[in-house]
Amino acid sequence: MALTCIQVLLMIGMLVTGSINTISKKAQLDCTVKGYPDKNGTSKEHDFDHPWFQTWIMFIGEMFCLIGLLIVRRREIQTWKKLSIWTERVGGAPIDPPTHKRVFQWIFLIPTVCDLVGTSLAGIGLIYVDASVWQMLRGSIIIFAGILSKVFLKRKLVLKHWAGMLTVMVGLVLVGCSSVFKSSSNNHGSKALLGIALILGSQIVSASQMVIEETFLKNKSYHPLQVVGMEGTFGFLLMSLAVLPAMYFIPGPQVHNSYENSLDAIYQIGNSSRLLIFCILYLFSIAFYNYFGLAVTKSLTAVHRTLIDACRTILVWVVDLFIYYAADKNFGEPFDQQYGILQVDGFIFLMIGTALYNNLIDLSFIPCCKASEQELQAINRNRTIQEDDSTTDVEDEAEPLIRERPNVYT
Repeated sequence: MALTCIQVLLMIGMLVTGSINTISKKAQLDCTVKGYPDKNGTSKEHDFDHPWFQTWIMFIGEMFCLIGLLIVRRREIQTWKKLSIWTERVGGAPIDPPTHKRVFQWIFLIPTVCDLVGTSLAGIGLIYVDASVWQMLRGSIIIFAGILSKVFLKRKLVLKHWAGMLTVMVGLVLVGCSSVFKSSSNNHGSKALLGIALILGSQIVSASQMVIEETFLKNKSYHPLQVVGMEGTFGFLLMSLAVLPAMYFIPGPQVHNSYENSLDAIYQIGNSSRLLIFCILYLFSIAFYNYFGLAVTKSLTAVHRTLIDACRTILVWVVDLFIYYAADKNFGEPFDQQYGILQVDGFIFLMIGTALYNNLIDLSFIPCCKASEQELQAINRNRTIQEDDSTTDVEDEAEPLIRERPNVYT
């Protein structure tokens, strides 16, 4: 089936905003700006190493999804009113009004904590590795999500899933080796290892978040925009009232002997228009990326969303190379002629593993894979049904009427 123009635009929007998300976040860390004055009253230029503050910005971006939720609910009510008027005119049975769950739910605190820890660990890891390596290593979530879903959700994993996870693991090893070898030549190998460990740890936490969301939230039929928006709201409150103030008083390497000096981050943003632009891009790209991602999943499938994320990896890498060689050598990343080929090979393995995991490569010619093909199709059907459950009851009731009278929305 050919893609419509709207679907293509949604896919491009998700790809672009997702890439801006990663690139702008790394660009912030590459900025060197004067910040909060030290005890002597002097302000020195230093790197913007504020991963926890970046998490705070991320939660603000996620909060904007609540605006989208209000728009969706308003459209549902307007649709119900139009359908009610039409059914009353034709003498049909009255349609029940849409029922909306209360926006504020304490249960969202659980995935919020996972989101906070996972994003912050990944942000710290981004300090020590290139943006392309960071984006590729995030592909490890397939492995952790698969294992955790099998252990806790008792989900059936067939041979293609295991083959995909194994192939992804090979790609991760190659990408990790390229980063470590490149950093070892600059005497930063231990920092690269630390960054890789933090990123992999963050993906374990993020995979746990996915399992928790499916266990506690999906069965309750919460709208995806509500899930993201409330996680952003709770995360913003936790970061503002507890995490960032505590980080300020924990001893660390930043100004005033703080582990995370948010005042220093604010001063740096105020002293650099470039850094401010990067932060604004990061904030809005998060909000729009969540919107486009949900729209792609609803209009197409979750497989398309996974493939776009995989394509985002290569786009981030290409843009970073272009920025370094054509724009500003203080940003982006150079291509390492000695170990860069390992990163290319790792990316290829990651793509193949992702395709295998999502049943995009036909292995039915292998007897053991052919035997499990029927079971795999059943799993994919169940996953599609679960994704479609996010639509509201009023849409299900209105669908036959909309097909009969398509002009009710005009």
